[in-house]
Amino acid sequence: MTKLPVLLIAASVISSATYAADSAPRATTASGVVEGVREASGVTSYKGLPFAAAPVGKLRWKAPQPAAKWKGLRKADHFGARCMQLPLFSDMQFRADGMSEDCLFLNVWTPAKAAGDKLPVLVYFYGGGFQAGDGSEYRYDGESLAAKGIVTLTVNYRLNIFGFLAHPELTKESPAHASGNYGLMDQAAALQWVKQNIAAFGGDPARVTIAGESAGSFSVSAQMINPHAKGLIAGAIGESGSLLGLNAPTPLAKAEQFGADFAKAIDAPTLAKLRALKAPQLLEALKRPDARFFAIQDGDVIPRAPVELYAAGEQAKVPLLAGWNSQEGHYKQMFQDEEPSETAFMARLQNVFGDRADAARAAYSGDVKQAATDLSSDLFIGHGTWKWIDAHARTGGKPVYRYYYAHPRPGKDGAGHSVEIEYALGNLGTNKVYAWTEDDYKLSAQLQDYFANFIKTGNPNGAGLPEWPQASAGAGSRLMVLDLPSKAATAADDARQQFLESQPRR
Repeated sequence: MTKLPVLLIAASVISSATYAADSAPRATTASGVVEGVREASGVTSYKGLPFAAAPVGKLRWKAPQPAAKWKGLRKADHFGARCMQLPLFSDMQFRADGMSEDCLFLNVWTPAKAAGDKLPVLVYFYGGGFQAGDGSEYRYDGESLAAKGIVTLTVNYRLNIFGFLAHPELTKESPAHASGNYGLMDQAAALQWVKQNIAAFGGDPARVTIAGESAGSFSVSAQMINPHAKGLIAGAIGESGSLLGLNAPTPLAKAEQFGADFAKAIDAPTLAKLRALKAPQLLEALKRPDARFFAIQDGDVIPRAPVELYAAGEQAKVPLLAGWNSQEGHYKQMFQDEEPSETAFMARLQNVFGDRADAARAAYSGDVKQAATDLSSDLFIGHGTWKWIDAHARTGGKPVYRYYYAHPRPGKDGAGHSVEIEYALGNLGTNKVYAWTEDDYKLSAQLQDYFANFIKTGNPNGAGLPEWPQASAGAGSRLMVLDLPSKAATAADDARQQFLESQPRR
């Protein structure tokens, strides 16, 4: 196994942060001194810290390289650029300093009073289907959790064709004989940076929890089996998604073929021509309907099929808190423009499952609207998350806590994909679209406490909170229904998950 370029510099070079009340806060990292901003809450923020070199020119589609050192003082008072991406999702509200290939920045919010405080650390990976997203988004802001005694980070990573292009020439030039997964390499490089630098911000490098939602949750499941992240993780939180189940990574050979075909289609059939293209030209190519880039089973970052690695117990042996939302999908996705009915639902089941349609209806029983919503949710992201939870409960050797998030935003009829983020991270106030109620803020406070307790201790439970039972493998697992009121329950979806688990793998 070929290791990523070493971004680590001896911890002895890292000095303490300065928190004097009469001066701007400063911290000395392996690359140089940074000056942050003390927020009104008392939390100190450091924005736009480079954790790796700009992946441009010859470094495009290479493993992240060490960040350049600087002399003097670097102001860390604004977010760096977001990574190259199309405007795909209307709910992404950025504070980034524009968009650029030079985007490998992270942001730190710390409540520490001194560098020796050794506080627990949270590293959060954003969602967006590996196509879009940024650490500057309001919903991921780390100030609220930092105020609870946690050094909180958001991390940028390369996306779409910039972050997940496999190509035979890239594989050939790689010391690891692999290509793709540059975005996942970026995340691991950020974790290496945290190990060597977080003490300067009052964090404990031995108490790092990684978390993320959607593609960020897929990323957490990947970093738990990434050899380059081994020993860097003490806990994991996954919100809706994993690389197990129905959204497995693409085999390298297939990804290489797709990359080569895509390169020819955009008139850049060689690696030299691909690297010669300007970033906006590559971005324009992403408007093609076949432009979908995803995590790859490359034999390096993802050594084997994730389901095999978890079954063999080769993942990080850390506590896991994970779950998904009640309306990850919607019955309208199943019926399209057709009116929901038993006849229409059976037709859809026959289209998806063929001669197993009757068994599917037995597993997804009851009202057709709810059954179709459950099936849409499971096919999209629910089943893969369940598979991850179940596999880790079997072989992880550490406690697993499962949730089912059921609280809709004001005016909505269900808890859709991604809606829990601003509740759990304490950022309801940054979203001006909804008229948040006192109940919303109560649930947000509860979720923050659960998350904070888990990050600090590996257990979400604490004083004043409804008891959250541990999950178990197989049927009858216990979980927490997150709603008002939140309550422990026994999983009600065993038949659904077992049906999907029994489906032949393509």
